[in-house]
Amino acid sequence: MSHPTPRRLVAGVLALATASSLYLATSAAAAPEVPPGRAENGARLTGTVAMYPRAIRLEHDAGRAGTVVASVVTFEAGHGIGAIFESTDAGRSWTRIGSVADPGAREGLCCGSIFELPQQVGELAPGTLLWSASVGQDAGPDRRMTLPLHASEDGGRTWRKLATIATSPNFGGLWEPELSVSRDGRLVMQVSDESQQPRHSQTLVQATSSDGVSWSALENVVAADDPALRPGMPVTRRLPDGQYLMSFEVCGPGQECQHRFRRSRDGVRWGEVSSLGRPLLAEGRHQFRHAPTISLYDDGTEDGRLLAVGQMLYDRDGQVAEGNGSTIMVNEGEPLLPWRLAEAPVRVSEPYNNYCPNYSSSLLPLPERDELLELATAYDDAGVCTTYVAVGPLPD
Repeated sequence: MSHPTPRRLVAGVLALATASSLYLATSAAAAPEVPPGRAENGARLTGTVAMYPRAIRLEHDAGRAGTVVASVVTFEAGHGIGAIFESTDAGRSWTRIGSVADPGAREGLCCGSIFELPQQVGELAPGTLLWSASVGQDAGPDRRMTLPLHASEDGGRTWRKLATIATSPNFGGLWEPELSVSRDGRLVMQVSDESQQPRHSQTLVQATSSDGVSWSALENVVAADDPALRPGMPVTRRLPDGQYLMSFEVCGPGQECQHRFRRSRDGVRWGEVSSLGRPLLAEGRHQFRHAPTISLYDDGTEDGRLLAVGQMLYDRDGQVAEGNGSTIMVNEGEPLLPWRLAEAPVRVSEPYNNYCPNYSSSLLPLPERDELLELATAYDDAGVCTTYVAVGPLPD
């Protein structure tokens, strides 16, 4: 992410609540202007603030296999909460089933993630859900942000804290945690790290654990030679051949938050730390910028199929492209080859470099139904940032 200011979500939500109260007490002529970036379709996941959506389909919990679980960041009584939702009809309807209330989130919460363990890790059984987020960004000039890890053994209904994976050594932020399991069975947490300034404005770092409780120190995975560049927002998927694909953005001069990727044979070693990887490009050299994510599914081929989405779509000339806010990309399992453009299930009007519209959307393929579920954020009629859900066809 290029600018840290939008991450001050608690302050923003409280300001929004104040603005809403003032609106009710004044005439319509004095109503605040609703920002651009509205959803053109889709149903609301919930009636309140809902940001940084993530959706997974349970595969390793025998009693709940096929259930879709989603997490969002919301705020209750001014405190950040990880809200957990469940759908048993492939995203058509949703029920809130749980909450993750980390004590540190009273001082700010951003960028929640949710992950289902595919195998035993320490005492954690397959099917255990793990949740992490960036905590404490609003704690003032002496803040020390943390990355907590919580676990659920009942499909997201109840949660217990396992560990604090890392604590920033200074004011620098720790943003957008992402969980995966390495080839040798370790849990891996990747995250954007601002604590190495001024040598690096931001790096992409990781920690590992054999049990989810004790974690290694953070180490750089991507750290640009140019101190102004900001690699971050990692998303990692294991490919059918056993290799790993990491999607991320690189912000800063000459990069402009473009979507890039790197590979690993084991999910831990990613090659030369200073390498920025390769750009992810579609036909005509279209590319996503800002907050990209990827997804993978088995389409019956050896390599599977990859999907990608980003906040904004740009053309080869560096201009906002037609289809901005309503486009995803498709690839036949080889990210070096050009990706194809396809229509997104959720269409967001005129997304721009802002923490809400089409920001870090979540794609969940449902291949047995030939459908694609998307969760994307946009502003509603009152200017509240919330999550919209829609189901569309899987691209051909």
